[in-house]
Amino acid sequence: MKKIYFIIALFSSVLLHSQERYFINSDTRLYTAANTSNFLGYFKYGAEVRLLSENQKGWYKVQADNFNEGYIPSKFISESLNSDDIKTTDKENPIIFGGDNYHGSNHLFVLVAGLKARALPDKNSKIREVLFTGDAVTLNYFPKNEDEWVNIAGSFNEEYAKFTLRKFLGKRPDLNVLIKNFDKLDVNNITERKTISERIVELAWNSDSTTLIPAYERYYEVVKQLNDPKLLAETELNIALVKALAKSKKPEEIFAFSKKAEFLLKGIKTKSLYLSQTNLVKTLGKPTKKAKVDDGCGIYLSDLFYYYPDLEVSVDEAKNQAQIVKVFINENNKFIINPSVVLDNTLSEKAFIEKYGTYIQASLKSPHYYSIFIMDDSQFILQFKDGKLFCVEIFIDC
Repeated sequence: MKKIYFIIALFSSVLLHSQERYFINSDTRLYTAANTSNFLGYFKYGAEVRLLSENQKGWYKVQADNFNEGYIPSKFISESLNSDDIKTTDKENPIIFGGDNYHGSNHLFVLVAGLKARALPDKNSKIREVLFTGDAVTLNYFPKNEDEWVNIAGSFNEEYAKFTLRKFLGKRPDLNVLIKNFDKLDVNNITERKTISERIVELAWNSDSTTLIPAYERYYEVVKQLNDPKLLAETELNIALVKALAKSKKPEEIFAFSKKAEFLLKGIKTKSLYLSQTNLVKTLGKPTKKAKVDDGCGIYLSDLFYYYPDLEVSVDEAKNQAQIVKVFINENNKFIINPSVVLDNTLSEKAFIEKYGTYIQASLKSPHYYSIFIMDDSQFILQFKDGKLFCVEIFIDC
């Protein structure tokens, strides 16, 4: 009977440790056993671990955030982190500590193009994000084996955990080195030229905007060799985009361009991004749906939203006010940036970029979405679908 009680007590203790949060208070390693120099990977200060055992003569068995299990000296385990922690630096630890010009936490960089981050350390699990060459990713534990998985969410939280293979992460790639490597390749080595040119383009988007045009020039060489009509059209659109971005207007010019923006809804000008609830209902009728939306920031008039087939608005019924949130552009609705710039559903994406590309912000990660700042904390997001203007959303920072 005593043996049964002992097993239950031990199980309860391990379960308790696995549920509480413990942190690494200095650089250390995940060892294969207590009192050995053999190790599985590197921990950086601030890493979270799960305790799997009681203190065993100065060692704990722990689980890293990628589910590797091993041992750590007990002196490196804390229930909390403090500003006066004495951080011992492991010079062989490849993880970059703290902030730099690219990231504010412990991190490394993506080395390849189109890297999939998954919900579990399994190549068949759900894709949570697609990462680009040069993206900085948070990590606190880095396994020694390059075929191991790495948790790039920096915590055990299953809702946010993201995993990718260790071999695709490292020091930030050098754009000039990639370009030199590309230029050395035989012109007929299309496969390798495609691989490197994709990395060059993605890294250029993660670098100075002046690098985008030369990056796309090389990529376009390969695209023409592949002779894929869809890829050709997409690349030519992106070339037009990066040429416009290279001539971006100053913030004050962009604000002046967009400050008088309004919408034309069923032939009626809103005269601003606001209108009365009375005029809204008079123009569009009763909404097809009403719903409460808590944005968590209080950036809209109220948490009551009216939904129409081609319009979303935040409405304060007591004050008789309505704030436009999203407008779908169609034969009834137009976006008037200023009296001389009226955008409708016949506007092509290419024409928009060629005419107004110097006023926009764009990202390779959000293709066919373009932002025009109204002021420092708010912007219009224009979405194009099937080559035509589809909708305009007003986005306000928290």
